[in-house]
This record gives sequence, structure tokens and C-alpha cells, in this order.
Amino acid sequence: MAERFDAMRFGGPIGRLLAETQERLIASFLAPVENSTVLDVGTGTGRAAIALARRGARVTGVDASREMLDVAERRAHEAGVAVAFLRGDAHALDFPDRTFDAVVCLRVLMHTPDWRQSLAELCRVASGRIVFDYPAASSLAALQAGTRHVMHAWGANVEAYRVLPERAVRSAIERAGFRIVDAHRQFVLPIAFHKRIGSAQVTAAIEGTLARIGLCRLFGSPVTVVAERCGY
Repeated sequence: MAERFDAMRFGGPIGRLLAETQERLIASFLAPVENSTVLDVGTGTGRAAIALARRGARVTGVDASREMLDVAERRAHEAGVAVAFLRGDAHALDFPDRTFDAVVCLRVLMHTPDWRQSLAELCRVASGRIVFDYPAASSLAALQAGTRHVMHAWGANVEAYRVLPERAVRSAIERAGFRIVDAHRQFVLPIAFHKRIGSAQVTAAIEGTLARIGLCRLFGSPVTVVAERCGY
């Protein structure tokens, strides 16, 4: 599974579009990243961590899976960058308060048993900014998530996930002493729909039209958020 993870999530034209957008957003939200200390929580195979290290950040990647970390370490070595990869739990990060300049957490809160606790931990160990994403409860992803939960309950081999309400996310951020400074919504239609079409050009045309009439601002998902510590 660890070896196939990137191909499953980021394979094909839509997967590549997701990965490229993700990398661009992180770099923009955390600029300048050179010489900054960054923690990547739920690093998986290290895609975000390696991208940040290439830009000159000093990166630590944490994941609960040793198998994922083994792949991440190999890929970092192949990329010629230094990243410290450690096992860890997003609910209880083994670092003192405000250890890192920034913390990144992508495609994780949708799966953690207690997303509020995980989000609080991201804020605790960040001295400046955090970047995270989540599927929006106000989007069509909510319908897909509900369907997957039913299928999973009936024994189907699908990956269930949760969607999060914007108000609840904002409240959790504010309780941790942070404020949201920017957010990016990517798709109105579910990612699975675009992957089935399999054309970045068609996706760009469809989503561009939906964005121009204001639907992405209201219903776009996933939402990638940058928040900073109050007084930062």
C-alpha cells in the first residue's frame, strides 16, 4: 500500500493537478520558506516534505506508518534532500510548544479519530503559521463521504472520510489562538468525477465556468487553509 499510495492518490492528469496545486499553495502560503523550520504531519510518502526541502526549508515529517516513512526516506534520498522522518501521532505530537516556524497537514484531518485535537496540536507546535486542508461539509464531497460511509459499513473496500463544517474549523482555530488569513477552494464537483473524466483540460473548463458564476467560492472542496498565530 505504501508503495502504491502516490499512484493511487496523485496518479493520472487529475492526480497530478492536485499535487501541483497543493505544492504551489503551500509554497505561497508559507513564503518565504528558505531556512524556515517546517513540520509535515501525516507526511505519508513525503511528497510535501520533499517539495519544501527542495525550496530550502528544514523539514521534519511525521507519520503513524513506518511503511510510509520507509518510502518517504527513500524518496528524499533519491531527491537529494535532507528530511527528518519520525513516527508520531497527530493527536499527540512529541514536540515542545512553538517548535516549528510552520506546520503543514494535508489529507489528514478528514481521517483522524479526533480532528479538533489534531488541529489543536498543529497550532500548539507552530510558532507562526499552519497550513491544512479538509473536505467541506457545504460541498458535493459531503454526498460522496456519506455514500462511502454506508459502503464501508457494508464491507466494501473503500476509504471512508469525514467532511468538516467551515464554522467548526474556524472555531477550533480561534480557540487555539490562531486566525485564518487565506483559504483556497479547488473543485465544485467531486474529485472522483474529475478522475473518471481523466482530462485536466476538461476539468479546468468545467471548474472555471463554475468558479466564474460563484459556485466554487460557496461549494468548492477540498479547502486548503493558512492560519497564523494571533500577534504573529
